[in-house]
Amino acid sequence: MIVRDLNGKEGDRRRVDSNGWHSVRLLLKEDAMGFSFHITTIHKGAELAMHYKHHLESVYCIAGEGTIEDLATGQIHTIRPGVMYALDKHDRHILRAREEMTMACVFNPPLNGRETHGPDGAYALEAEAI
Repeated sequence: MIVRDLNGKEGDRRRVDSNGWHSVRLLLKEDAMGFSFHITTIHKGAELAMHYKHHLESVYCIAGEGTIEDLATGQIHTIRPGVMYALDKHDRHILRAREEMTMACVFNPPLNGRETHGPDGAYALEAEAI
């Protein structure tokens, strides 16, 4: 059994800060669950162009409001508490935060821990472990 506290010292060690967001990676590749699980905060006003070429991601909005734009179709969806989106086709997208957003994120394959977005908006397939 794995038990971790988002607000404890372990959460501090697993926190990654980047431009427009920060994330606490509660489950990682080293945990051998087959996926990673993160609580990510998108900062108010952030506009993040992303393209997870190597990962599939599912995201559930816990708090805050914003939009996600599918760059293939131009379709824009409102994100608010209770909304989930899944990037099941490695979808290129832009996430925009009207207010601070708290998101629960699952990645497959799992992240190692220190990943941040490269110039192409993607995470490397194998990055430095925490």
